[in-house]
Amino acid sequence: MAKVLSEETGALPVEERVGQVVLPGDVLLLPSHPEADGERLWLGPGAALPGRLVCGPGLRSCGAGLLVTKCGLLRHRQPGGAGGGSGGAYWVDSQQKRYVPVKGDHVIGIVTLKAGDIFKVDVGGSEQASLSYLAFEGATKRNRPNVQVGDLIYGQFVVANKDMEPEMVCIDSSGRANGMGVIGHEGLLFKVSLGLIRKLLAPNCEIIQELGQLYPFEIVFGMNGRIWVKAKTIQQTLIVANILEACEHMTAEQRTQAFAKLSER
Repeated sequence: MAKVLSEETGALPVEERVGQVVLPGDVLLLPSHPEADGERLWLGPGAALPGRLVCGPGLRSCGAGLLVTKCGLLRHRQPGGAGGGSGGAYWVDSQQKRYVPVKGDHVIGIVTLKAGDIFKVDVGGSEQASLSYLAFEGATKRNRPNVQVGDLIYGQFVVANKDMEPEMVCIDSSGRANGMGVIGHEGLLFKVSLGLIRKLLAPNCEIIQELGQLYPFEIVFGMNGRIWVKAKTIQQTLIVANILEACEHMTAEQRTQAFAKLSER
């Protein structure tokens, strides 16, 4: 049935397009014989359960399978991050310039306004996100968090769709901050491409490991393309920031040479 449908619509099975360039309007067919309950398409950023498919950024569910909405490379992650088994997550890895809020994404925002019980936060999207003063660990009506205009906020989206204003929180599902909240006033905030952020957040990223051997530093990554970094001195902070900005267009050999020169100083 899938073969007949693909011949009529020009669609291809999604497994055959992994790693290839896809264009908006392309239709990708789901596996014809998935595991139990595998025909259901689960939308959202959470991890995929075995036999279930998660439709990530750049894809939408349609009758026959997945509809591509962005231009880029089709990616696939197996359930649990390991090989084997059906299901998993599919998404389109694109080099878009403007960040589009996605539910569950951890981002770095800048507080721009305090309006009653709500903070307005600039996250680099088409509109500002809202952040309640109760969305902090231990916050109550009497014990309000000390947040001022201009502060940097590290939080995650709990509401993010095209029909509603984005909403952020600085607590996890257990009510714990878990590293989220107001970022220190010191340090340096700079912006990089969204593709570089995904590269730096990949497991066992060599760039971060090599930088850690060069200088001790604190760093926060936002999926909206913002990075906050703080080292022991201002000079070391600037060096780390410049390396991170330049490494997107450097080969592994060029990066090794750059680190070797810095380590000699």
